[in-house]
Amino acid sequence: MPYAILIGPPGSGKSSVGRALAKSVGVGFIDSDNVVEKNSGRKILDIFVVDGEEVFRDLEFEALTATLKDTNSVLSLGGGAPISERSQAALAAAECPIVFLDVSLSVAAPRVGFNRDRPLLLGNPRAQWQNLYDVRRPIYEKLATKVIKVDAMSIEEIVQTIKSGI
Repeated sequence: MPYAILIGPPGSGKSSVGRALAKSVGVGFIDSDNVVEKNSGRKILDIFVVDGEEVFRDLEFEALTATLKDTNSVLSLGGGAPISERSQAALAAAECPIVFLDVSLSVAAPRVGFNRDRPLLLGNPRAQWQNLYDVRRPIYEKLATKVIKVDAMSIEEIVQTIKSGI
């Protein structure tokens, strides 16, 4: 199992914190979205547009189960990766810390930009983000072994908080 798994909504800092944490503890860093894109040879937006969300979620689950076997890494999951019941079961069976990086919309918005390739945030991106977060938050909280409210924290402070709780 990985050193730690980071979960949370878009803009919570999973990738930035994951890279910094991995460097700090001397392990590799894996971003599940990057794994999906590498394995499929396509951008996530293209998968959504051409094949639909269900195909993307299948690819995402394959990436999750493969990366859970990596014992020398920090794993950052896409915002929706832990939402399906099969993903929740796989994560619940993981014997490693699962850290929920909790962030407010006001902090996430400038990070996400809402103009990039985020297929589930098309239309009214702020309202979409909030709706997704409201649905996903209870799942993030249920899976997490540690919850960190990251709004007023630097990447270094988040890394230290994670390390002190592992």
